[in-house]
Amino acid sequence: MQTELVISLDNVDVYQKDHLVLGQVNLHIRRGEFVYLIGNTGSGKSSLIKTIYGELFIHHGDGLVAGYRLSTLKDKDIPFLRRKLGIVHQDFQLLGDRNVYENLIFVLKATGWKVLADIEARIREVLDTVGLVNTLNKMPHELSGGEQQRLVIARAMLNHPEIILADEPTGHLDPEMSIEIMNTLINISKAGTAILMATHNYGIINRFPQRVVRCQGGKVLETEPA
Repeated sequence: MQTELVISLDNVDVYQKDHLVLGQVNLHIRRGEFVYLIGNTGSGKSSLIKTIYGELFIHHGDGLVAGYRLSTLKDKDIPFLRRKLGIVHQDFQLLGDRNVYENLIFVLKATGWKVLADIEARIREVLDTVGLVNTLNKMPHELSGGEQQRLVIARAMLNHPEIILADEPTGHLDPEMSIEIMNTLINISKAGTAILMATHNYGIINRFPQRVVRCQGGKVLETEPA
């Protein structure tokens, strides 16, 4: 059903300044769906993700993301759109001078959470989901690479996002850690959160087959795992 769509792009042109990066993009992702986004460097993957979270505005076509219409999105609405999205970076972007608890409470307070009991319950809930419930007082540098990435995923989940945008989440991890992260993301999608994951790792795609879309030649194309 149409109401299940959390990302709906119809004939969207994606620009970087005056340069057309992707033309006539049609992309539809449903609640709980896991989709890989592939393509060579410079093919438009990052521009597409930036369009979805409102950093790049669309001038042609129609886009609806988590209930927000991108073509009429106002600056004041962008923070509210982003609260419905979780963003997972490959370089973690954790606050190195704060422990796990402080990294997460910072996000919740910045996004309007007030009641301490609710804040603490949500922090424990997301840490339990990613298997880090016993790390509350650890500093980021005390965590392994895989644990840091799981913390980033926990942070992305704090505001009950409808969509997680994961940009090369296994890019800096060894194969064993990568498998842990993939299992975590797939379990999150099965619980109802859509995942759009940009990756160059075809081994991961083949081990965890899901729908694949490719940025190529200025287009976004449905494809199959290599």
